[in-house]
Amino acid sequence: MRLSEFRQLMLDEFGPGYSEVIAKDLSLTEHGDKSGEQLIAAGEDPKDVWLAICRQSGVPKSRWHGILKPSAKK
Repeated sequence: MRLSEFRQLMLDEFGPGYSEVIAKDLSLTEHGDKSGEQLIAAGEDPKDVWLAICRQSGVPKSRWHGILKPSAKK
């Protein structure tokens, strides 16, 4: 997963302000209590970080691949 995809998933799920807080401050227990930002900076795959955030934050599995957005009308 690209970092831009990770950021878009975070924005879609948590909103612009809260997604930043989650990325910086949520201690991911399955990754040694490091934050998402710390893990990504250390080279962890953003997909693994995203899934850890989902599990820790209680995001329903139906949204782990993103929120389905309505297609644009032509």
